[in-house]
Amino acid sequence: MRFAGNVIWFVFGGAITGLIWLVGALVFAISIVGLPLTRSAIEMAKLSAWPFGKDVVHIRELDQKDSGAAGIAIGTVAFLFNILWACTFGLALFIYYLIAGCMFCITLIGIPFGLQCFKLAGISLWPIGRRVVPREVADLARSENAAKSLARYRG
Repeated sequence: MRFAGNVIWFVFGGAITGLIWLVGALVFAISIVGLPLTRSAIEMAKLSAWPFGKDVVHIRELDQKDSGAAGIAIGTVAFLFNILWACTFGLALFIYYLIAGCMFCITLIGIPFGLQCFKLAGISLWPIGRRVVPREVADLARSENAAKSLARYRG
């Protein structure tokens, strides 16, 4: 199902939205200052072209590092770059994915594609600090973090 969904998605719009993400990556790579945005935009271009079977997790869910002073500084810079992305390419992609998701969800067959659009809409505003991983890796990382949080609550 994943392969068929990805092929249908790619043919009917995934290639175009993936290219839009790559154009955003190129624009920010040329500016040199926007290099942190470039990696995230390339990650999201992969997801936008082939979304089925993949999920997006925050980098802290994968590396499980506690945020110290360096983590707070990096988080602040990432926040500023996310705002910059949202004001340039992010808002346009967000609106596109929302409209496409609503249109897909009108039909019963289009609901899985609409759900992928909604997933991509949420990510399109705030891509910095996110990584595209297989769904199984995302589930495993989230369950390990949940177990760690539960252990911390229990003392």
